[in-house]
Amino acid sequence: MRKYLAVAVVITTIILLDQLTKQWAEQMLTLHQAEPVTGFVNLFLTYNRGAAFSFLNDASGWQRWFFIVLTLMISSVLLTWLQKLPSKTGMTAMALALILGGAIGNLLDRIRLGHVIDFIDVYYQDWHWPAFNLADSAITLGAIMLALALLKMEKTPT
Repeated sequence: MRKYLAVAVVITTIILLDQLTKQWAEQMLTLHQAEPVTGFVNLFLTYNRGAAFSFLNDASGWQRWFFIVLTLMISSVLLTWLQKLPSKTGMTAMALALILGGAIGNLLDRIRLGHVIDFIDVYYQDWHWPAFNLADSAITLGAIMLALALLKMEKTPT
């Protein structure tokens, strides 16, 4: 039961922080105007109608519904996976919680706005990583943790 409480807290925290930071970005930043933070990070408000790395951002609008349905399907698979996890798989549970929190944060944007709010711009000289947000960071961290947890399980003798 404690595992589920911890997972629920992580998911809820990610969603709340994601939505609050996106709201802050929209209130404080000007669309497509870089605000330097360091020599390699800008705050840069932009809207992404596509997926990661702006994939399908320029499509005609069908991608909104495609990504909503896809996110709902993947989230239900991850929730089912979470429910079936043995109690000694805390890293896997936390990884799935991070992925779910991020996915739901971006899903709320897609449903409410038709796009995802991105505002973090990491760069080196003239090269810029695609803008992202807290939800994207949680998904990425969760995916890395999940890969490490699965690799660890693979190496553990049964």
